[in-house]
Amino acid sequence: MPASPSTARVINDRLALDHLQRRGPLTAGQLKTLTGLSRPTVADLVERLQGSGLIEVVGETGAERRGPNARLYGIVASLAHLAALDVRTRSVAVVVADLLGTTLAEASLPIGRDTGTEPAVERAAALLERTAREAGAARLHSVGIGAPGLIDPATGELRGTTGLPAWHGRLVGALNERLTATVLVENETNLAAVAEQRLGAARGHDTFAFLWLGQGVGAAVVLDGKLRRGASGGAGEIGFLPVPGTGGLPSATGCEEGFDALVSRAALTRLAAEHGIEAPAEEAVRDAPAAGERGGAFLEALAARIALGVASVAAVLDPGFVVLGGETGHAGGEGLAARVEKHVAGLTPLRTRVRAGALGGGAVLSGALLTARDAAQNDLFGG
Repeated sequence: MPASPSTARVINDRLALDHLQRRGPLTAGQLKTLTGLSRPTVADLVERLQGSGLIEVVGETGAERRGPNARLYGIVASLAHLAALDVRTRSVAVVVADLLGTTLAEASLPIGRDTGTEPAVERAAALLERTAREAGAARLHSVGIGAPGLIDPATGELRGTTGLPAWHGRLVGALNERLTATVLVENETNLAAVAEQRLGAARGHDTFAFLWLGQGVGAAVVLDGKLRRGASGGAGEIGFLPVPGTGGLPSATGCEEGFDALVSRAALTRLAAEHGIEAPAEEAVRDAPAAGERGGAFLEALAARIALGVASVAAVLDPGFVVLGGETGHAGGEGLAARVEKHVAGLTPLRTRVRAGALGGGAVLSGALLTARDAAQNDLFGG
């Protein structure tokens, strides 16, 4: 059954808005080409979207062209203000942006291990509110939060996890109480994967795996364009993967004898020391190429360890493409990724390309901001 005129208008409007969001300002002619709609239909939707305050004229194309056909239309960036939080074990970072994702203000704050739950929540919430004021955002529409730990797929809430500060779980509820904004929370590794897919190393890949290598280790799985969380939200808890070389097996209460024992920050600092490199993990990885033979041997040993996890993921999911992120992945860059790919090729017949993440330490905030922006667009544009 054909769509009603009103339904068709909604579909056409959203199609045009999606193009404007992804590509930036466009002329009516460009919208006609991209949407495949007729010239009169595009003229109607442009007038309609302008009248509703969703788009505006933001300039003209080429100095040689003047008049209505040269007008560039863009989404009104001030329609909504968004915020993103990257919540770490001992710190929180905040960015406030407009609807187009342009950063208006940002800040970060350390939160010590000995800070009580309520004081920690108050400091994090106050940082967000202060940053929003500095950005000129009287009201936030959506807030995206990236945090370590599992997200309950049924409720969307952050589940308490052993070893994580209690204030993490309390923060989301506190922000819901203090703000009128929509507050969304997601696992930090999942958000980094979303950002790498839309802005970074995994662009163009509908199926891939993302490995977070830092203080701890985790993975995100994207299959057929969708982020997969698993039945309990634990898809990608690769730190618990039983692997050779740890001297034992992980348990339901800890991953100390799992894959985490080979590639966590503490494990890499020890591995570097074994190769005569006395430096924290990320520094050791970053500076290894300049350390001559010792540095090369260290990177080879590290790559062999990471390859165990990548090959295991490949054996189960066959993603074909793996991105290395987190502090270690960023520090190692493409040099480490190439070594890992070589080792993986010796462990599995499944062709698996390995690349370094392109967004570095900003991947979680970028993913959280994209999540907030998607929520705002669906609300304002009709989802």
